[in-house]
Amino acid sequence: MTGAAVVAEARLWLGTPYLHQCATRGAGTDCLGLLRGIWRALYGAEPEDVPDYTKDWSEASGIERLHAAAVRHLTARPLASPSVGDVILFRMREGAVAKHLGIQARVGAQPSFIHAYTGHGVVESPLSAPWQRRIVARFAFPEGAE
Repeated sequence: MTGAAVVAEARLWLGTPYLHQCATRGAGTDCLGLLRGIWRALYGAEPEDVPDYTKDWSEASGIERLHAAAVRHLTARPLASPSVGDVILFRMREGAVAKHLGIQARVGAQPSFIHAYTGHGVVESPLSAPWQRRIVARFAFPEGAE
């Protein structure tokens, strides 16, 4: 799976409204729904059923559910080697569980990422220093049919 194909699919979702636990391009999605929708477009069926989840992503329990699911279905990549199409996982506060993700759209001097963000919907944002400090893992989509 090429990073360019992942980003091209992610860009089709730009402007989709934010809607918790949804994954429908143009109608509503959250950050996980964006990833799920990209997966369906590139591979077909999702690799597992997604259980209901709260907006706090298990912060009270400390269980890293989002990170564990990424490890199960994606290929880990080095943090220090960003590539177009990477799935990037964020920890919004130090010591909290990882609970946000996006797709690396550009690398280099002006990096960006595509994500579904509360109050904004799916947007392409600069991967600024504050966002970069929150990255806890990088993954690639697995090899497979395009």
